[in-house]
Parts: sequence; C-alpha cells; structure tokens
Amino acid sequence: MNTVSMADVDAARELLRDIVHPTPLEDSRWLAGRVGGPVHLKCENLQRAGSFKIRGAYTRIARLSEPERANGVVAASAGNHAQGVALAASLLDTRATVFMPEGAAIVKEKATRAYGADVRFVGSSIDESLLAARAFAAETGAVLIHPFDHPDVVAGQATVGAEILEQCPDVRTILVGTGGGGLTAGIGLAVHHHRPDVRVVGVQAEGASSFAESFKAGRPVVLERMSTMADGIAVGCPGDVPFGMIQQHVKSVVTVSEESLSRALVLLLERAKQVVEPAGAAAVAALLDDPEAYEPPVVAVLSGGNIDPLLLLRVIRHGMAAAGRYLGLRVRVSDHPGGLAQLLNELAGVDANVLDVVHQRTGASLSIDEVEIALQVETRGPEHRRRVLATLEESGYSVAISES
Repeated sequence: MNTVSMADVDAARELLRDIVHPTPLEDSRWLAGRVGGPVHLKCENLQRAGSFKIRGAYTRIARLSEPERANGVVAASAGNHAQGVALAASLLDTRATVFMPEGAAIVKEKATRAYGADVRFVGSSIDESLLAARAFAAETGAVLIHPFDHPDVVAGQATVGAEILEQCPDVRTILVGTGGGGLTAGIGLAVHHHRPDVRVVGVQAEGASSFAESFKAGRPVVLERMSTMADGIAVGCPGDVPFGMIQQHVKSVVTVSEESLSRALVLLLERAKQVVEPAGAAAVAALLDDPEAYEPPVVAVLSGGNIDPLLLLRVIRHGMAAAGRYLGLRVRVSDHPGGLAQLLNELAGVDANVLDVVHQRTGASLSIDEVEIALQVETRGPEHRRRVLATLEESGYSVAISES
C-alpha cells in the first residue's frame, strides 16, 4: 500500500514520542524585517543525528516484524539518511549496513560508524551505492530502508509538520527543502489535513530540480545530470509515494541558486547562530530570493546540520562573495618604491581589509614601468564594495574586477 493517512502520522508521533526531540521553533527578526511579518526557523538541524531523517528511519524499522529485522537492514546514503538509519537501528537492536559512495564526507562516515552501522564504500554516486544496497538485500535478506520512497518513512517525516502547527498555530506559509520528497510530502499531508489554507512550498537546488520536469510529465522523471553543493537534496528522481502526495498537497516547488544557498548558510551562521548544511539552508535561500512572495507568518525548515568542516569553509567563502563581502581586484600601479604602500593606504582609508596580494611584473599589456597587483579584499557588503571601487578610480588607478 503506497498511501499515507493522518492515522499513520498520529501513530508515528506516538511511536517517536520518546525517541526524537520536538525541535525548537526560533523567531527570526532579521528575516521578519525582510518579509514584513513573523518568520520562524524550525530547527531540525538540532534533531538527534543532526537531521529530520531519524523520524522516518525509526518509524520504518520499528514497524518491521521480528523475522524481517532478524536479517538486519541496509541503506544507501552519503550522509543524513545513513546516520538516521544507523541510530534508529541501534535503538531497535537491529544490525545495519550502509553503502556510501567513495568520497563521502569523513565526518558523516565516522558518525554513521559511531552509531553502530557497518559502512561500505561502493561507486562514485548514490545511485551506484543504492544498486549495491539492493544487491546486498537480495543476497542476505536484509530489508532496504529507502530514504524517502516508503509510506512509513513519509509518515515519520510528517511529524515535523504536526509539530509546526502546534508551535505556530497561525502559520500561513511553510518552506521546506526538497530532494526525493519525503519530508515535503509528509509536511504537506499533515498541514493540509489540519490547515488546508496554509501554503507549503518545496525548495530545490537549481542544479537538481527533479520536480520541475516531473510535474511537466505528470510522473517522476530521472534527471540526466545534477550539480549542486546541497547533497542532502541532490536526488535525481522523486519517489513514487511522495510525488503523488506533493502533487495533491503542496502548492508549489521553487528553485534556488548555489549563490543563494551559500548566502543563506552564512546568514544563518551570523544572525541565527545555526549551523546548517547547504540543503538545510534551502528554505531560507528561497525566502531571501523573494521575501514578498511568502505570506507571513512564515516557517522555514532547517532540515539538517551535518556539514563537513572543509565544505563549511568553502561555502562560507562562496557565500561571502555572493553577498558582496569579498572583492577580487587587479590594479595597475607605477613600479617604483612605495607604489604598493600607497595603494594599500588607499584601501585602508576606506576600511577595506586586504586578504591576499600578488604581484605580476610581466605581461604583454604591461608597460615597462608598470606592475599589476592582484588583491583579495574583504568588504562589509555591496555598498561598501562600491565605495572601495569608487575611491580607487577617483585616485587614478586602473581597476579591473576579477573572480573572488
């Protein structure tokens, strides 16, 4: 049976009562100012195992019979689902095997192992890992725990929607990051049942927008390629179970760029003090892109916080560049003592922080008494960036903007 009812959701809530944390709903004044009304952050990044995935994974495994659980469970994941399955299986005294693609984040691998799962690396993509997991299930009798395409999983994820309605009874819009669709379908079901007037909006990365093509075709369609930093929502094809539910209960699905994801992640760190992964920032990215499109009170779901520290460093830099906080410059100066010092003094005068300086003394376009200086400069935002450029040009420098 591929349908999910509110009775299933209510049963999942009871099942999860002592297992998951009812995650906080935090007010966000800085977003409210942009939207023109209350905005709240549903912090599933603070959930056990770092994301909402434990809800669906535990519900699915707990509903297996003893004979089914006897052979263990198996999953394929590069991150959040792996940790959710591993933790749920350990809580239910069930053996878990997780297939991960080569190159999966070390921090996620270690966390999955720490929860007691046997981790195996296969292939370079989730699709290849999933094939290996299916083969393992056929060979051993282990039950495959799909990350989103099963009614029990969707029922577990739907408990997020039920919590939102209790925590924010007057909510008008809910934004949620969308990959395979399990969380979005679950929230859509729970919210539509109790408050059909509330608008639920799915948010996908532009480089992995499987729902756009699927909606056109009227059925789940496989993307030919994907490219996004938001691996938590990088799913090439919606699940059959969530797809039908999203068609029925979710008002729209929008997309956000990599720049928007980065900017949202940085702002969540700076303003909300919330550590999220790129997929977990998707709802806020959509809100920043078009704040007037969503009627308040708005709830933005922060779906997960499991981010590799090295990726976090890269995303922060990318996000600061997207927000106009980094400025790459190539400036020609006279090649004489004090030339560089004079340029740096000009930048100091407008409070621009120089991060990197590189000299280039040779080039076909450079005259014999010129040197080109490549600089990476930190600014306070777009307005300050414009003031830095204007100051250099007014001082007579030849300035070209380069990639930050």
